[in-house]
Amino acid sequence: MLESLTGLGLATSAGLNAYIPLLLIGVLGRYTDLITLPENWKWMENGWTLAIVVALLAVEFVADKVPVVDHVNDVIQTFVRPTAGGLAFGAASGAQTVTVTDPGSFFSSHQWVPIVAGGAISLGVHGMKAASRPVINASTAGFGAPVVSIIEDIASVFMSLVAIILPVLVLLFVVLLGLVFWWMMRRRKRRKEEKAAARWAQSQGYRAT
Repeated sequence: MLESLTGLGLATSAGLNAYIPLLLIGVLGRYTDLITLPENWKWMENGWTLAIVVALLAVEFVADKVPVVDHVNDVIQTFVRPTAGGLAFGAASGAQTVTVTDPGSFFSSHQWVPIVAGGAISLGVHGMKAASRPVINASTAGFGAPVVSIIEDIASVFMSLVAIILPVLVLLFVVLLGLVFWWMMRRRKRRKEEKAAARWAQSQGYRAT
């Protein structure tokens, strides 16, 4: 159960930023005892792997904070984030952590299950992120993009750490993320309705004159 929550948290984190959970898994696995990866996932701790992830993270960090560029980046990340989520869930499902000392045998014997599940979870979170960003850009004239992006990065780091150290809190963060998305979509719908009402009132005024 706990390994599933760890995988869920890391896959959700990858939906916000593809490279943060991968980097944390690799760094913590290489330099600490917080997570011990199974042999078939040890490549994530490799120095070259970590260097590549850091470079990609730097590009993502900049691109996601520039209006318009962030939209292009989201299109590209439609393929990257689900892949990262699958890798994160796959690695975590068989890893030992401070809370999971004996990973279940189901995921280790059906390795494709966590990879597919992680990809689907990350794709869903990515979809919410990509749908909400235009609302933020439109309502703040683009100034909100870097602020929200930084918040998403912090949330990705925090959720990744919680998933590894205290996975029982993962469900709480997933629910909060869903509530935030619901609120933003409701706000978007309200703004559209207000604009439609304003256009209708304006057209009625033209007709009266």
